Amino acid sequence: MSRYSYPAFPTRHGYMTEKIQRDYITSAIARGLLPEDSHRMAQILSLEASDDLSKPIQFWQLFSVLGPDRIVRIVENFYTRVFADEDWFVSVFARVGGVNHHINTQASMWADVMGGGPYYHGADFRLSFHHTHNAIQLMNDKGAARWTALMVNTLEDCQAHMTDDPRVRPALNTFLDHFMGKYAEEFAFANTSVFGDLNPPVKRKINFMKMTSEAIEALSEDELRTALEENGVDTAPYPGKRDLVEKAMML
Repeated sequence: MSRYSYPAFPTRHGYMTEKIQRDYITSAIARGLLPEDSHRMAQILSLEASDDLSKPIQFWQLFSVLGPDRIVRIVENFYTRVFADEDWFVSVFARVGGVNHHINTQASMWADVMGGGPYYHGADFRLSFHHTHNAIQLMNDKGAARWTALMVNTLEDCQAHMTDDPRVRPALNTFLDHFMGKYAEEFAFANTSVFGDLNPPVKRKINFMKMTSEAIEALSEDELRTALEENGVDTAPYPGKRDLVEKAMML
């Protein structure tokens, strides 16, 4: 019997979910973190976290695990820290609204991206407008470093809101790391943020017995070697791709 039974909360695409999902998958494929066909893999695209602990939770699946209340509690913890911080940092947020305003808007954005449904009206345009006009004074090395430090403190303090699923924290870290990298590129500041362990790479499991010769030949040398080794084959005697292909076809 599985330790978990997801979804614990009903999921739905929001205003931002699909675009952020596509952007992250494209980036993760380029960095070797997701298989090249991830845009078509149900396991990756689903808004529902897998019950299988060996499969990481993608951040657009977090709502299915956490639900709205836990997300609000984490965001509330963060903005309580923000509004208790140094004046140069607090003043940028205070000009926009009070602590409750920021909790509501940020929690809505998180829930929207994390698969909770259409919470964040305005989507990317609203988020971009906020950072370009309201928070531009913090979109730099100093502001990013302070934001990151407060968020790391928040995450450490909010373990109780992350359930007992050990995949939740890496999924949250991956979510934050993705957005911080996005902002660092857009606003040309150094991305030195470290939220903690990120989701591990997802490797496509290859079953040679269910593949055509053409499909096997289309695999990269690295994919062939890894898959053969997972099948208990010592690949040292097979130095080139043709050798690996021929061995795979024999299985």
